[in-house]
Amino acid sequence: MKSLKAGVIGHPISHSKSPIIHQYWLQQHELEGSYKTIDIAPENLESGIQNLVSEGYDGFNITIPHKENILTLCDELSPAAKIIGAVNTVKIKNKKLIGHNTDYFGFIENIKMSIANYNFKDKNIFILGAGGATRAIIYGLLQEKFSKIYISNRTQGRAENLKEMAPEKIEVIEWSGKENNLSNINLLINTTSLGMVNHPELEINISNLPDNATVTDIVYTPLLTDLLKQAKINNNQIVTGIGMLLHQARPAFELWTRIMPDASPELEKLVLGEISV
Repeated sequence: MKSLKAGVIGHPISHSKSPIIHQYWLQQHELEGSYKTIDIAPENLESGIQNLVSEGYDGFNITIPHKENILTLCDELSPAAKIIGAVNTVKIKNKKLIGHNTDYFGFIENIKMSIANYNFKDKNIFILGAGGATRAIIYGLLQEKFSKIYISNRTQGRAENLKEMAPEKIEVIEWSGKENNLSNINLLINTTSLGMVNHPELEINISNLPDNATVTDIVYTPLLTDLLKQAKINNNQIVTGIGMLLHQARPAFELWTRIMPDASPELEKLVLGEISV
């Protein structure tokens, strides 16, 4: 293939780990190319993307705050992107923008790769949060045979909006009552920014959660959030958020190169800054 020209857009963007991931794969698969961070302010989104097209980019990833605003700028949308209502990966083909969403794949794959033989069948799932990531995660879960999803969010209306994705399968729980509805839960998911570095803590007591339940947090800075530390004390199996970041990048790389890469332990350590190459 010709030399890949790709990147990630956002505002701000300098903190992104995506260049580490994609440059690692380019080197691993002996491909020529580059992957850069591209800061585009919201008011410059349309002109900034036009510049990428004219500069011959093959595609790009999208992060905050552009994932929803880019929808109207895409010429085509994948089924997942349409339903989720957000785009995190664009493939540029014949100067046309084809929007995809790989976040749902990243979440599901992270669970399955972290816990051997994990099966969502008949699981009761509790989700904290109702943002864009939650919608992607619910889309991913709808491809699995779970039993029920409970959602709790500080702004209840946003949680109610998500119920439309599967009215018979989703139940909204008031934020103040979330701790009282954990006794039959098999998988607890935090999709909020609470617990992230420079954000308020997620205040929750999970002592009512069965000790055979799994707890995952999509936050990965810090890797071990207070929720996951509490889960370990509670003898729950935990899944950190770094895997979702790695796995959502895999189908993006495949869209541009036709190669589906692996999320290796070495890459995870590299992204976490535990090793350098």
